[in-house]
Amino acid sequence: MKEALLGSEALSVSDMLSIDSKKAAWQPVSEVPRYSVWPLLLGTLKVTLVSMLVAVPVSLGAAVYTAELAPRRVREVIKPAVELLSGLPSVVVGFFALVVLATWTQSLLGAEHRLNAVVAGLGLAFCVCPVIFTLAEDALRAVPRSYVDASLALGASRTTGIFRVLLPAAAPGLLSAVMLGFGRAIGETMIVVLASGNAAILDARFDHSARTVTATIAQELGEVVVGSTHYRMLFVLGLALFFSTLGINILAQRASARMRKKLGGGA
Repeated sequence: MKEALLGSEALSVSDMLSIDSKKAAWQPVSEVPRYSVWPLLLGTLKVTLVSMLVAVPVSLGAAVYTAELAPRRVREVIKPAVELLSGLPSVVVGFFALVVLATWTQSLLGAEHRLNAVVAGLGLAFCVCPVIFTLAEDALRAVPRSYVDASLALGASRTTGIFRVLLPAAAPGLLSAVMLGFGRAIGETMIVVLASGNAAILDARFDHSARTVTATIAQELGEVVVGSTHYRMLFVLGLALFFSTLGINILAQRASARMRKKLGGGA
């Protein structure tokens, strides 16, 4: 029965996890099915990396400006406007990335594939930015105002006070904001389904189509034969995604606790 499911060449676990360019393919419905997870993991990594490279500096910069530099009236407009973005359905963001952002990106970068990891990553950044911004701004506002005022009284410039006093004091909260944004990016489904191209390609080029773990589970689990090798591999992907996210969150909590202890805030 197992050989009938896999075709004439039954695949071992090592074949499923192989990174050989000829074997590293996710082809569950081909004549000789292959279940290598490496193209899916690489696609997830590329899309998440693009989204975090865009979202983290933009969100932290906006949070610093809103919490420390913006006038009160500007702050009262910026914060609700950014937080309102978190209410946008991901399918709307994905449709925008599919119709508009993909065309802009291809014309700007000359990408070989219209739908690729860059487009999906930029779409994800729209959803990640409000999450990081909200938590980062709250963390910065939680730092006692006396810290920055004391640095200014000692002759430091406002920029020095922000980078040498405010950001280190708020570092545990900023780290938590970034890690929560990372979890939001790696677990997103609809945007990557619409904007990534959904091609399980094993290469490091960001202008090529990609396929993520979440998109694979969402698209294939509803039609797969229950109990088949394909069915089990989708659950393996889900478990791998769960444990990787759990491990990252645990490491982030420990790092945040160490930062608080180092800064004198207790364990």
